[in-house]
Amino acid sequence: MRFYTTLAFILMSLTLIAQPCSGGMAGGYPCDGYDLLSHIPLTTFGAGSANDSWGWTDPQTGKEYSLVGLNNGTAFVDTSDPVNPIYLGKLPTHTQSSTWRDIKVYNNYAFVVSEASGHGMQVFDLTRLRNVSSPPQTFTEDAHYAGFGNAHNIVINEATGYAYAVGTNSYSGGAHFVNIQDPLNPVGEGGYSGSGYTHDAQVVIYNGPDPDYQGQEIYFGNNEDRAVIVNVTNKANPQLIADFNYSNVSYTHQGWLTENQRYFIIGDELDESSFGFNTRAIVTDYLDLDNPVFHDEYFGTTAAIDHNGYVVGNKYYLSSYTAGMRVIDISGIATPGSMNESGYFDSYPSNNNTNFNGVWNVYPFFSSGNININDINNGFFMVRASVSGTDTTPPVAVCAPYTAVLDTAGNVTITGSNVDGGSSDNSGFYSTSVSPNIFNCADVGGPITVTLTVSDVAGNTSTCTTEVTVVDNSPPTISCPPDMTDNPEAGSTFFTIPNFITAGGVVAADNCDVVSLTQSPPAGAQVVLGTYNIVFVATDPSGNTNSCGFTLTVEELGLNDYFAQGLSISPNPARDFVRLSSARGAIDQIQLFSITGKAIDLHFSISEEGADFNVAGLQSGIYFVTINNSVSKKLIVR
Repeated sequence: MRFYTTLAFILMSLTLIAQPCSGGMAGGYPCDGYDLLSHIPLTTFGAGSANDSWGWTDPQTGKEYSLVGLNNGTAFVDTSDPVNPIYLGKLPTHTQSSTWRDIKVYNNYAFVVSEASGHGMQVFDLTRLRNVSSPPQTFTEDAHYAGFGNAHNIVINEATGYAYAVGTNSYSGGAHFVNIQDPLNPVGEGGYSGSGYTHDAQVVIYNGPDPDYQGQEIYFGNNEDRAVIVNVTNKANPQLIADFNYSNVSYTHQGWLTENQRYFIIGDELDESSFGFNTRAIVTDYLDLDNPVFHDEYFGTTAAIDHNGYVVGNKYYLSSYTAGMRVIDISGIATPGSMNESGYFDSYPSNNNTNFNGVWNVYPFFSSGNININDINNGFFMVRASVSGTDTTPPVAVCAPYTAVLDTAGNVTITGSNVDGGSSDNSGFYSTSVSPNIFNCADVGGPITVTLTVSDVAGNTSTCTTEVTVVDNSPPTISCPPDMTDNPEAGSTFFTIPNFITAGGVVAADNCDVVSLTQSPPAGAQVVLGTYNIVFVATDPSGNTNSCGFTLTVEELGLNDYFAQGLSISPNPARDFVRLSSARGAIDQIQLFSITGKAIDLHFSISEEGADFNVAGLQSGIYFVTINNSVSKKLIVR
């Protein structure tokens, strides 16, 4: 089992690490036969509630993506590694937020409808998910169909390229036909209103047991108080084949055919609350589409309300609101009374009461066997059937080289996920560790051999080795003194550029400590009066550079020439005591500044002969002495 996440934004998004179902629990959630792979809470999606979900498998890469319905949009999650899902981004709602949103897929496009007023149908190109560089992103729709406003649901027959929007403000709430064979240019082609409002439906090319309708496009609708069967092969002339009523009807919500298309399993959303049933499913025998008959009733183990249910093979995957995902064995469906619960994962552990909290939808159609669950209150989950029996099969360890980048402190720690090149285990769960895994500046350069250890929950392990290359991409930091003005020495027409680096005016540092500095124009260069850009470049051992600069103005002595020419500092350079003398006026005030402009707090003794002060406590460098707030003299301290 992977007890880690691979990217920083996944660390932010996951609230639970993957956990096998053991002792009836997986990561705090009740379970039976289904392991928790991952969980993304609503806060990560920036949403207040969840609703429908669907899935898409990229035919080019084989990667599996989950499409997550939210009150304010549709989220796209890369679940090809279900233990480490990547939230790629969100397509915001076309108008306003709504409790209801539904998503289906055709030909690498997602089609999204909502009960939000004026929402219409959004079309999104799912191939855009292949190259999302900085997730999560905010996506825009690629096309929009405005032939209806609000819709409760959308049904797509992928075999024909037709979408059926149901519960719209058209065709009495019945099916609104949309040709989506060219996904970016959907075209309305009429609809069916003959049976009134449809809440949900399934549309297939019929290959079931009734020879009268084989090869035709048949619509199996759930119309509030009955199920309907409609032939929609001819969009201009849809024909009702039959409808079906059952006892204790309260709200015919959704249904799904068995894979042989013999039986249709109906979920009534309100019968539990209306009649006090435990979760109930009604099984209809569609041997003769013109004459559907009641076949069986299944009652679950809790009082939770049933919502959407889907058939894969001999299992019926039911979203059962507060009771979570319930999996029902239908291998014996031909014999009444043979259906029974074979497992579950309860993403809403608070209770199993008869109310509308918990799981809205499950999507069990991924070929990997991974299942997405969308919980109204608790967000998005990935689960998978547990591996049964004693597991003696070790994981398959697959390594990949990795480049580790030092942080700004000169350190980096890697995890097993960094060098995991696609390891696997028959249980679907594994954890990784790598050794060594901590590196610093001394490791920059040649590759370092590391060992990846892969472990499964049964304690089986396997290893592989690979190489880690440590690099330093962090440039040095550098700071320069502020702009300054200086004068040639008395009697000279040239100014000698000081070594500002050794004077301490330029400060540089690097995460790997060693840094070299260059100055341009270089120290010792003689210049005439004028303005000069003094530029410094810091370079670290990896060749990363950074620079800074300041403006040096070299000018003649100004209004205070007479006074300044009578000033002298000795010794200069100095190590301890310094005498400042004036032959042309009294010294009233003295200030000392570093080359960076910082005032230095020193004790000065001023007399008629001049001023004395001690620089023994100062760092070596260039300083400026300002006399009487008007004249500055340069002082070098060694």
